[in-house]
Amino acid sequence: MAVDPLPAARIAAAAAVAETFQHAGGQPGIAYGIVADGELVHSGGIGERWPGGPTPDADTVFRIASMTKSFTASAVLLLRDRGALRLDDAAERYVPELAGLKGPTADSPALTVRHLLTMAGGFPTDDPWGDRQQSLPLPAFSELLRGGLSFAWAPGTRFEYSNLGYAILGRVVAAAAGEPYRDFVTGHLLAPLGLGRTVFDAGGVPETELARGYRKLGERWEEVPFEAYGAFAPMGGLFSTVADLARWVAGMIDAFPPRDDNDDAHPLSRASRRELQQPHHGVPLLPDTWPLADRSVLTSRSYGYGLFVEDDTRYGRVVFHSGGYPGFGSHMRWHPQRRLGVIVLGNSTYSAARTAATDMLNALLDTGHRTVAGGPPPHGRRAWQATCEARADIERLLNTWDDTIAARWFAGNVDLDEPISRRRERIERIREQVGELRPEEGIEPVHDSPSHCAWWLRGPNGRVRVEIRLTPEKPPRVQTLDLTTAVAPGARLRPIVDQCVAALNARSPEFPPAVATDPSIDRGELTRLMRLAAGWAGTCQRAEVCAGNGVTATTIKITGESGDLMMTVRTERNSAVVKKFGIELAL
Repeated sequence: MAVDPLPAARIAAAAAVAETFQHAGGQPGIAYGIVADGELVHSGGIGERWPGGPTPDADTVFRIASMTKSFTASAVLLLRDRGALRLDDAAERYVPELAGLKGPTADSPALTVRHLLTMAGGFPTDDPWGDRQQSLPLPAFSELLRGGLSFAWAPGTRFEYSNLGYAILGRVVAAAAGEPYRDFVTGHLLAPLGLGRTVFDAGGVPETELARGYRKLGERWEEVPFEAYGAFAPMGGLFSTVADLARWVAGMIDAFPPRDDNDDAHPLSRASRRELQQPHHGVPLLPDTWPLADRSVLTSRSYGYGLFVEDDTRYGRVVFHSGGYPGFGSHMRWHPQRRLGVIVLGNSTYSAARTAATDMLNALLDTGHRTVAGGPPPHGRRAWQATCEARADIERLLNTWDDTIAARWFAGNVDLDEPISRRRERIERIREQVGELRPEEGIEPVHDSPSHCAWWLRGPNGRVRVEIRLTPEKPPRVQTLDLTTAVAPGARLRPIVDQCVAALNARSPEFPPAVATDPSIDRGELTRLMRLAAGWAGTCQRAEVCAGNGVTATTIKITGESGDLMMTVRTERNSAVVKKFGIELAL
């Protein structure tokens, strides 16, 4: 189905986004591609495949991590279409180690294939623990399953992203197909589509054609070794290229609209490809900021089968998935109606490829600036007992390091993601900056899942936001420990903050005349934003630091009588000249 040719100016605008993204320095290199009407119409590479190496291109092989999930989901539907399985079958029919698995409540239903496909299996989010299980041998995976699993929710009741669920789907595919998961996907999807450089093992890829993975340590890049193929490959084990993924994306786009002509040569029917891209289970929108420039954009997000589906009032429907993994970050997204897609592959740990790909697709759609609508905050969740115990022990650890506490709680991925010695040094620096930490009075911990907790600690010189996530193992362990330091504004920033807060309460708010700004900043625009903010928030009653080093950067939450605001101030390194100022609604 032909569409109008993509204007060269839009391609140039999207390519400029990629250039800006790479020059920000988040990874050694990227490769990207633009798909229009079923073809890779433009591709490029910036940076290096490895420090000092050649520039990536459309044929450079990157690990694509969780973008693998759409291939696994396609394999499941292919087997369903052939009558080898049913989506509402109990998972234990194909994975006997799950026999007898009990949900979190007496009335929990049996775990089904459909639950796993839609991320509604009830397991807790397991990034980054799941990433570190990639090479787990199948016998060890069987042992893990036989040992029992921890549920955050009754199956089918709520979306929660689970790598474990897709690893189990790999076992389902193997059992239903009667051959190893890797062999089925390669023989029945990759080979028929001609995706010859999409592989589960990088060992067969010439070194010069492979992007190596890295993580940033200080000012240098440290190479992250590839993990071998294992039981968790169905959730994130594939390597691929921009050229191959362009063909994959084009196949997804070409499933629309439904029509009468003969089906194409794709191994998966158009109907099943559309099924992958339907909103099967809603994804709760977490608290977010809502830019004042446009309050009209409303967004909903769902999970299909191995793909996210997002609808908003500006762009319509966009389908996408990211891939984050030690050493790599990737993203693919497309607009089925406009038949446009973007792929971005980067070679650093959890590279923010999604940001670049989103802005690139928006440039192609030519719909103006990017605006994200925030949703209402989630209802309070009851945490696991283990989550509460971990919170208490982590608080003790932050004040006085204890190797015993660290060994008790940290899952194996924690040291791999950031060495324990470096974590300890960072915690000690935070304590020196902020002082002895105590729970923040009047602010309750937030749980977006029973396995999750985020809370604030306060010290004499600022605050620290602590966030933990526990694994789906039994017993659960801490897989993520994120610390956000919010040092109180110092002598340079405090007067700026005080003047801006006072200005919000003025009869006719304007950006404070006494606050110096960089010549590139439009002070009239800042005044306009402050007036919009004041109209939203009403009288501002309290200002609380939420992030920043207190010297050149601070983010302040301002509580108003009718709404809350988030204000960000950044100054020059050696002066009080403001080089960035932002104020947004906090929803």
